[in-house]
Amino acid sequence: PPPRNMREREWRSKPHTRPLRKAMTRAEIALWSRLRGRQLNGHKFRRQHPIDDYVADFACISAKLIVEVDGSVHDTADALERDAGRTRDLMSLGWSLLRFSNEAVLHRTDHVLNEIALRLPPPTGSAGHLPRKRGRSTQRDRE
Repeated sequence: PPPRNMREREWRSKPHTRPLRKAMTRAEIALWSRLRGRQLNGHKFRRQHPIDDYVADFACISAKLIVEVDGSVHDTADALERDAGRTRDLMSLGWSLLRFSNEAVLHRTDHVLNEIALRLPPPTGSAGHLPRKRGRSTQRDRE
């Protein structure tokens, strides 16, 4: 039987996320190293995040933004048609989607990050500063 709601569909796609995280491409690893830890305007991204029946390469939940990194296997007519259907489905759920080639991520990383940043809300807080990490402070932090 088909899943009854979006949570159930996400739950069904979740077992696929761990193997995908372990088998990230070089381009995905490069982009993740620049998105993780709220490095891009303080926004939190998740990698290989289940959304409905799909697993997004990267997702910023607060901005409802998905970032896909596509290799050459996405260049065939069948793959382009599948990707278009996937994009329509995700957009119908309120998500916006950006697609970049592996080549763009690896060779024009700053451009890719700028494109992503343009789709994110401005940083929050007084001057866009991020809050200090919790935990033990050092003498330098107290000065």
